[in-house]
Amino acid sequence: MEIRVAQPDDAPGVVALRAIVHPYQVRGVESTRKMLAEPPPEMGWTAFVAEVDGQVVGWVSAQCSTWTSTPNFGEVSNLHVHPEHRRRGIGTALLTAATEHLRPLDIRRVRTMALPDGLPFARRHGYGPSREVRYSALELDALPPLPEPPPGVRLLPIVDLDPRLLYAADVAAAADEPGDEPVDSISYENWRYDVWDNLGLDKSASTTAEVDGEVVAFSLVKRDGDRMWSDFTGTIPAYRGRGLARLAKTAALHRAAASGVRVAYTSNDEANGPMLAVNTRLGYRPVASQWTCLADLTAPARSDDGE
Repeated sequence: MEIRVAQPDDAPGVVALRAIVHPYQVRGVESTRKMLAEPPPEMGWTAFVAEVDGQVVGWVSAQCSTWTSTPNFGEVSNLHVHPEHRRRGIGTALLTAATEHLRPLDIRRVRTMALPDGLPFARRHGYGPSREVRYSALELDALPPLPEPPPGVRLLPIVDLDPRLLYAADVAAAADEPGDEPVDSISYENWRYDVWDNLGLDKSASTTAEVDGEVVAFSLVKRDGDRMWSDFTGTIPAYRGRGLARLAKTAALHRAAASGVRVAYTSNDEANGPMLAVNTRLGYRPVASQWTCLADLTAPARSDDGE
């Protein structure tokens, strides 16, 4: 078993591993390859793989969290190990590599995600569960009909949109999203990398609701073949309570279905009642859950397990 820094040519193996461990997550080979070849700017991002006999059997990424004003906050993301290679120390080795990458970046507080059966592993390494996140799926062959938009509201794909208009709406809509830390410090450069220039973003399906040229609600679609991820659906505060998020998301799903998408996935904090209600009305069904987990890097962690 070898733990090493991930390389662009690892992308097919990483995507294949993700399909086994987290089949409800959507990120294709080319967008993964680009992320490995051109990491996010100003985020101290890196990733590690575990390799056994030339096969990628483990993966983790780590970065500074630049979308929050909370200082010294970092992320250990997507730690997963192939089921046939667990209990051999691979998870511990990957987590150690990610943690040691963050320490010189002055990170003091770290968030990661864990499946329910991975919580004992997280606790043994100093991570305490914080918030439950629901993953849901929707088959697009039975979508509800698309209602007519209210007077003055236009539903438009983002393909010809000035990205700064979408950025402004994204920042406003995300500011009060439930989570461990506020999403209140999104630079345009990092947003553009993560959202607008993401190779998986389907700009023909992603939809905005616009009023007098202002983006007031939106639903973003990231796609890999016939699978899609509802990346973020939101409404700016002044226009909430009018059903515009559901309208934009319904339109985005219809556009995605018309272009060959078969199934849509999304995730929501269990405290996000309004968005969970939107997804329920659209027909989404829960398929998995994870927990956000937090750790203090200044505290020692136990490592007496065999993950």
